[in-house]
Amino acid sequence: MNGYGFDLVGARLVALPSGALHWPEERCLAVSDLHLGRSERYARRAGALLPPYEVGDTLARLDADIAATRARTVICLGDSFDDLDAGALPEPAALWLTRLMAGRRWIWIEGNHDPGPVATGGEHRADLTLGRLTFRHEARAGAAGEVSGHYHPKVTLAGRGIRCFLVDGARVILPAYGTYTGGLKADDPAFCALMGPGALAILTGQVARPMPMPMPRGRNGK
Repeated sequence: MNGYGFDLVGARLVALPSGALHWPEERCLAVSDLHLGRSERYARRAGALLPPYEVGDTLARLDADIAATRARTVICLGDSFDDLDAGALPEPAALWLTRLMAGRRWIWIEGNHDPGPVATGGEHRADLTLGRLTFRHEARAGAAGEVSGHYHPKVTLAGRGIRCFLVDGARVILPAYGTYTGGLKADDPAFCALMGPGALAILTGQVARPMPMPMPRGRNGK
């Protein structure tokens, strides 16, 4: 799957090129910030018309990752829906999601866009501790063994923004998985306050590729 493996507090994890995180030992797959229904919300609230293909594209990639990893547990790390009204997916998408959920444990972590329960089944949690790891939407300073999302990290290379994981010895922050999502540059001070020395940015794409996490000017002596 062209993923990049790394250790987090004794758990062997794999950052997948798609932006999903695989924990093979637990047959667990984590994704963050699907933002399903974003195009519908834009049309509903702002009158902006975006091509309404993002739900199908996001679910297709998730379907492929679940099949490839044979995940028994799927953890969605918040902002799975762009808002509570977007939780009412069109029938074909709702049936697709129901099929993906069938026969496996499915956990919805609450996010800032979808803080309340959604009528899609599964478990609904503020956070979840599984073995050595804690899964939540937004990273907390001082946490260890933490898997989170929220910030949509990306790296800019050759003028192009590339979604990335951010990893250090205490935590991993996942990129946004949804098709219609922006991002926050990895050298933003918000990340520097969270990530420790030697942190990596693992780029998504055809292959998951690690590089040193970019630092803002002044922190790395430039």
